[in-house]
Amino acid sequence: MNAPAASPAPVEPVQATPTFALLRTLSVVSAICGLIIVASYLTTLDRAKANRRLAAERAVFKVLPSAKSVKEYWALPSSEITLAGGSDPPAGALRFYAAYDAEGKLAGIAAEGAAKGYADTVRVMFGYSKGCDCIVGIGVVSMRETPGIGDRILTDKGFLANFKALDVRLKEDLSALVNEVKVVKHGTKTQAWQIDAISGATVTSRAVGKGINDAAQLLLPRLVPKLDKLEEP
Repeated sequence: MNAPAASPAPVEPVQATPTFALLRTLSVVSAICGLIIVASYLTTLDRAKANRRLAAERAVFKVLPSAKSVKEYWALPSSEITLAGGSDPPAGALRFYAAYDAEGKLAGIAAEGAAKGYADTVRVMFGYSKGCDCIVGIGVVSMRETPGIGDRILTDKGFLANFKALDVRLKEDLSALVNEVKVVKHGTKTQAWQIDAISGATVTSRAVGKGINDAAQLLLPRLVPKLDKLEEP
């Protein structure tokens, strides 16, 4: 006679994690991750600012080769000019750089312009000369354009020639540029305020032109009447 089969051991029900405990754990983990992110940001903030400042100063020396020293300024909405400090700029202030030659004379003004390119914002530094009321050079501060296409704004000699004497004269009342800086189709430039685009890189070319025009329209009316104050460092 066969022995009766043993009864299976009772299965204990799995205890569900209480919702409150789960939420508390997630909150603690989120808080810790947030603290790590904030701490990392604060730790690298000063270094990032220093790197941006260094990149900007290098671009100034590129667009104004005769410069031996640079001072950073703010042009205020009231048309007053003040040295830039370590704190954030006042509301509406425009940042620019005064460059001085070996004898301490004003070699030119440099400022940043930015506009949307093909892949991302294209930020350029341009040099302004009081002697000709024109832009005498550009350099790229940052961009992420397509290699071999958009980055030709750095190497194309024909494109760079646009900025040997790009006209940015002001109207008699100093309220705005006499002529807007405009990018035209490659090979069609006829005026000193026009930029001959790079064939195949028109979007990036237009970003450079728009960035320069927008920055010059805002900065030069404030700056030009006060240039005499910057003649000595």
